[in-house]
Formats: sequence, C-alpha cells, structure tokens
Amino acid sequence: MGRIINGEGFDSKVADFRTGKVRRASSMNEQVPFTPPTDSLGNLITDAAEVLSHSGVPEARREAGSLLAYVLAKDRTYLISHADEIIDYKQVNAFKGLVLRRAAGEPLQYITGVQDFFGLQFKVTSDVLIPRPETELLVEVALGLLKQTPIAMPRICDVGTGSGCIAISLLHCLPAASAVALDISPAALEIATTNSLQHRVLDRISLVVSDCFNGLNDDVSEFDLIVSNPPYVSANALAGLQREVRDHEPRIALSPGEDGLMVIKRLLAESPYHLKPLGHLVIEIGFDQGEAVRKLINPNIWQLLDIHPDLQRIPRIVALQRKGT
Repeated sequence: MGRIINGEGFDSKVADFRTGKVRRASSMNEQVPFTPPTDSLGNLITDAAEVLSHSGVPEARREAGSLLAYVLAKDRTYLISHADEIIDYKQVNAFKGLVLRRAAGEPLQYITGVQDFFGLQFKVTSDVLIPRPETELLVEVALGLLKQTPIAMPRICDVGTGSGCIAISLLHCLPAASAVALDISPAALEIATTNSLQHRVLDRISLVVSDCFNGLNDDVSEFDLIVSNPPYVSANALAGLQREVRDHEPRIALSPGEDGLMVIKRLLAESPYHLKPLGHLVIEIGFDQGEAVRKLINPNIWQLLDIHPDLQRIPRIVALQRKGT
C-alpha cells in the first residue's frame, strides 16, 4: 500500500503526475485534467515539486526546477523569467520521467550526470561518489599546505580518486603540478579520465587501477602530497544513510566494513613509503572518527598538524606531515 500523506496515498499522487492529473488550489478535493502540451513551465515545476515533496525529497521545488532546466538545456533564471512558456509534450514527458526517478530516490546528480565542485563541473555516474561540499575543504587544506612550503613542481597522489574531483581541482589551481590518481574501480577511472580531459589536465595526471598503493610501480618517485577521501562509513551506519546515498552510491566507495577505519589505517601505515620527508598527507574522515584517528597516528612517523572542522564544526579533514629522516 502506498504511503499516506495528508489522507492521500503517495502512489496515487505519483500516478496522477504520470497520467497528467494534478491538483489545483481551487479545491483540495477537485482534480482537473492536466494537458501536457499546454501546461506552463511554472505549473510543471509546481506539480513536480508536490510529487517530490510527498516522496521526501528536500528542497523539492529547487530540485524540480533543476530537472526542468536540465531537460530544456536552460538555466534556472530562464525558468523564472519564462514561467508562462508552454513546452511540447515530448519535453513534458521527458521531465515527468526524470521527476519520477528522483521521487524514487535516485540522486539529482546521477540523473543530470553532473556535479559542481570547487568551481568546476564534473561528470558523475553511479560508478563514483557524488562530490560533496565538505570535500572542498580537503582541497583548500591541501593547497594551503603546498603554499606554506613552495615547491616548483609538486607531485600529488590521490588515493581513491573516484570522479577525480580532488586531483583535478588541485591541478587546476597548480599549473606546474602533476598527479597520480588511484582507484580500485576501472569504471571510476573512466569517469576521472573524462573529467581530466574536460578540464585540460589529462597530460599532467596518470590514472592507475590500484587498491590503495598496490598498483604503483616501484620506480614511481615519492610524492610531496598524498590526499584521500577514503571509504569511511562503518558497516553499522550504512542502514541509517539517506536513501540517495545508501541505495545508489557505490558501496565500495562508501564503506570498508566494520568500524570504517580500515582504509584510513592503511593510509597511515603505507603513505610514508610513498611520501617525501616533510611531505603531507591529507585525509577526509567520518563525523565521529576524530578521536579514533588521533589514536591511530604514530608520533614517530607523523606530526599531526590539525583536524580541520567542516562548516558544521564537525572534525573532518586530517592534516599530517611526515617527519624528516
């Protein structure tokens, strides 16, 4: 049976949207036919927002507008200034299909195929994690560390690169830098390759299929900086994730199982063999892992510079420096 909201089944609401019956404000019990070829952009957004809201999608009107803008290949400003414009039934049907996918929990970014990160737009698919605002802090911290100890041609390693958003953003900001981007997933590296080409850094990045550092050749020289947004969600926490994350993002990029610290432990243990003396390691961690990670740091190898909080004041980015030998 469909979920009941305000006395109405959610399945019924979706069916009405699919077939063109929508509710107008003149009467809460009155339905009038919705004729796709003659409905306006404004009405389409209103109807879609109602469906999304009833399905539990936050910021439903914004997401409805984003989907319609995607279908029309326009920006959101266009939708506001052309709210009375009528579009043809093919575009309406395409829009409805996307709205129903979003209502079922598929992330907006996988539907549109793009996500903005650090001022750049990245291609994303269900083979990669969706880049998140808190990970932009990792890039900011890494850039700050490199600026403190200027290096003419910094070498960077990104472990678990996914879409490539971290490595590519760093290369975009550092024209003389080069990077090696590692990921266990060949499909993820295909997306990272596309993004590297789009942002014109493909000639400065090597993309390698690798489980942590295992795929690196022995002749690869040491790095000035190693960065990673590793899988860190514990096995017990998976069920409590948002459905968009839990049911759609790649599990291998979300969780290493158990307490979520397995890959972080490997990074702390293996990075010194690939990092120059006084080089830096920057890692994103889970919201409740700050103290646990502090205890894992070997003070004979690492100097803990800081655990930077994100905008919600949650300890998020661990910055370490390898001690000199």
